[in-house]
Amino acid sequence: MIEILEVEPEDGADSLGPAALLASIRSRKAAEDQAAADVLELAARWADLHPPESIHSAASFTVAGCEHEEPIAGPGAPLVAEFCVAELGAVLGITSVSAKKLIGHALELRHRLPRLWSQVHAGRVPAWRAKAVAEVTIHSSPALTREAAAFVDAQVAAVAGRIGPAQLDRLVAETIKRFDLATADPAADPEDGYLHVDPRHVTIHDQDVHFAGTVRLEAEVDLADGLDLHQALAHRAATLKALGSQESLDARRAKALGDLARTQTALDLFQHGHTSGPDGQDLPVAREVVLHAHFDATLSGDTTIFGPTGRLEEGQRLVLLDQLRSWCGDSRTKVTVKPVIDLNTEKAAPGYAIPDRIRDRVVLRDRACVFPWCGRPARGCDVDHVTEYDHHADAEGRPQPGPTHTDNLAALCRFHHRLKTHSAWRYDMVAPGVFVWTSPHGHRYRRDRTGTTALDPPDPGPPELGPPELGPPRIPSPRR
Repeated sequence: MIEILEVEPEDGADSLGPAALLASIRSRKAAEDQAAADVLELAARWADLHPPESIHSAASFTVAGCEHEEPIAGPGAPLVAEFCVAELGAVLGITSVSAKKLIGHALELRHRLPRLWSQVHAGRVPAWRAKAVAEVTIHSSPALTREAAAFVDAQVAAVAGRIGPAQLDRLVAETIKRFDLATADPAADPEDGYLHVDPRHVTIHDQDVHFAGTVRLEAEVDLADGLDLHQALAHRAATLKALGSQESLDARRAKALGDLARTQTALDLFQHGHTSGPDGQDLPVAREVVLHAHFDATLSGDTTIFGPTGRLEEGQRLVLLDQLRSWCGDSRTKVTVKPVIDLNTEKAAPGYAIPDRIRDRVVLRDRACVFPWCGRPARGCDVDHVTEYDHHADAEGRPQPGPTHTDNLAALCRFHHRLKTHSAWRYDMVAPGVFVWTSPHGHRYRRDRTGTTALDPPDPGPPELGPPELGPPRIPSPRR
């Protein structure tokens, strides 16, 4: 038996009944969907206002491990100026990459998936579902022609966008086959096709890190190498158990693979704790991976006490002290403890070049690229002179307007460094590590160690949005 408790509403509590409350939730969701559709429309209009001067200044996505770049929308969609995405991202409170993706989705839908585009603005398909379809058609491999994209559009629109990821993948695969877009596959030849394709690879999924500090890897190797690896892992796992390890077989095999990666020999395991060989020579440092971990520490007499948690620069993630100890205590890891850098002490250097001691200070102070909403780690960023360094000032006897001084230096990723150099974006350092950016249209943002805050907007509010243009407009700069 289920008893319903009668609870008196608190003073000032919402007095809506269940039916009215559900109706209110539904209306808010409809308003949210309409707002998302409006944002897509406005993003497309923003792109219309910013055609690139040439194909070399068009926005695109870099592909990790490849020299080529991917367009932000498929063939037939207009090109967009590279730097216009930053201002759109800033007003939306998202990264420049996310803004680039938003514009790409809007252009893909408007120009290559017009049926789905119209359904979004008619309220029959939510924007998030349409964007998921656009993401697949943009990055299809091989690329979908306009005719192929129109076929996908017709199939998806017929079911009002209600299609899952697996169904969409099958539809795109059918489209590629129907329109004969795939290149010949040498492996399809049963006689000698397999000789043309080398399936060997080793992939480490380091972007998907488990909370326990582990990553997943997969590989395809020669049969002989695979059998040798299996034998080596089995031998090392048994050795670890003989040395007293209480871990499971899988854990010992995983640990053995790490030992192999650090080029240890089986003899090293039996000589655990030895740092030199039989001839007295120091054994080589095993690990070659560099991690930057930051922990708070206090002194208690002569003892240094570290905090239980710290920050790992690589991946901008939390790291546990016990976890770090296990890494450092294994396989002769080389540990370098650097002295604490007082970030409140300003440093300067003559000339334009930035020495390492100043660069380290800037990296530790800024932590990430200081452009609004950007999160790229500072250690991989450029160090920019906030006020431009004048290379002719010394020769002409003028004071240097942009000295190499920590209060005139900031970490900027390569894209936002180029943006600051070649566009109307400007910024100032108002306090150590605190920056105020001004966009080309007058929007201002404060960036500090805690993140980004939008300052006073240049206008009191957005204008009313007119009816969306359902048909594709004249393309100002077609993709070839």
